Amino acid sequence: MLILTLETTCDETAAAVVTDRLEVLASVVASQDDLHRRFGGVVPEIASRAHLERILPVIDETLRKANLSLAQIDAVAVANTPGLAGSLLVGLSAAKALCVARQIPLVAINHLQAHIYACRLAAGREVFPCVGLIVSGGHSSLYRCSGPLDFELLGGTIDDAAGEAFDKVAAMLGLPYPGGPSIERAAAGGNAKAYSFPRALLRDPRLDFSFSGLKTAVRYAIAAAKKGSELFFPGAGRIADVAMEKNSSDPFFRLSPEQVADLAASFQEAAVDCLVGKTFAALKQTGMCTLCVGGGVAANSRLRQRLQEEADRRRIALHVAPLRLCTDNAVMGAIAVERLRAGRVEGLDLDVFPGVIRKAV
Repeated sequence: MLILTLETTCDETAAAVVTDRLEVLASVVASQDDLHRRFGGVVPEIASRAHLERILPVIDETLRKANLSLAQIDAVAVANTPGLAGSLLVGLSAAKALCVARQIPLVAINHLQAHIYACRLAAGREVFPCVGLIVSGGHSSLYRCSGPLDFELLGGTIDDAAGEAFDKVAAMLGLPYPGGPSIERAAAGGNAKAYSFPRALLRDPRLDFSFSGLKTAVRYAIAAAKKGSELFFPGAGRIADVAMEKNSSDPFFRLSPEQVADLAASFQEAAVDCLVGKTFAALKQTGMCTLCVGGGVAANSRLRQRLQEEADRRRIALHVAPLRLCTDNAVMGAIAVERLRAGRVEGLDLDVFPGVIRKAV
């Protein structure tokens, strides 16, 4: 069986062709980074318009790479939750049109389940049951994954997602978008102990994350590190606002490369501490001994290193999605094979669900 999978949940327009034996015949991803870079983050309306322009060319290129015609496709799978509403609708509309034209099954994909399924694809063997950590620009969530289609939310961020915090801190430091790779590059030359940033909720028994306080702490540290800003620091609640409103090209307010590196390294270490601490608390609470990690932030080398060290120490089987499958892609849509095997196909009244579903089945 040949399945065309589509991914348009956020700012990547992607398609892939996979078989029911989990073979990947072709994969294409059209990035929108250049469109959103000037804004320092994803602009939903720009994202959805870009999907409209790119979805058909991406599908066409994918089929050509697989040396297939649309007539040979047996089913179409599309991510319909969670994500940006406008972006999701583009992918779903395209999938429905193809299914109507070809009279083939429509399969719904949960984007977060698919991120964890990327670990199954890379492992080449069963990885369930497990605790699943999805950490990206829009999501920082822990799941009890009893099976590939049976996820129960254990905890998630109560404010910013980790990737969102990386983007915002990068912007404060004058580093380019996307923030994750920029922070990692800058942190490589910095001292992770230079600044003592907060690790929110680490002692809280709830399996939730919080990154807004960490982001704010970095903002104040930047203001204090800039020349002259310490004059405002002792009693001014608007110190960060005052400093950040200044022209960053003004030498009086410019951070040195060493300061940028230290701030990036200290921020990254605090964020990683929070992610690792809560994740292994989830493993302890659930009694599970397998951990699967996916999402764009899972590409961070420091996070991967710390997860591996802790997994080795606690004898936990660790599966982290390979770098090519961390960021949004359609290959992880191969989870559609599991839904087809379970007889789960959708009608043409299928809708999008932008928010996170607490229990996804």
